[in-house]
Amino acid sequence: MLSHVPGTPLADQKDVPVTDILRMIATSRILMPTSMVRLSAGRSKLSLSDQALCFMAGANSIFSSEEKIMLTKAAASQDYDQDKAMLDVLGLKMRPPFKGD
Repeated sequence: MLSHVPGTPLADQKDVPVTDILRMIATSRILMPTSMVRLSAGRSKLSLSDQALCFMAGANSIFSSEEKIMLTKAAASQDYDQDKAMLDVLGLKMRPPFKGD
């Protein structure tokens, strides 16, 4: 799902319906079975149940943040603890976060 950033060419686009997102995730999983299918900045607009459906459709990765921002400051997000709680509720296991060198 697009994070609308004012002043960019796609800022005024409508949100993609969740059903279309689920189809894209499922198609990606079928076409690229070993790839990471990641939910990122736009997932802050998705409910817990929408995100659960995304994982069931084949998503297997998320961006998480300790600072409640995603790829851009314009895209607010849940923090790491909220993401951990969501994964716990869904019965999913988290791999350790990447550490910078």
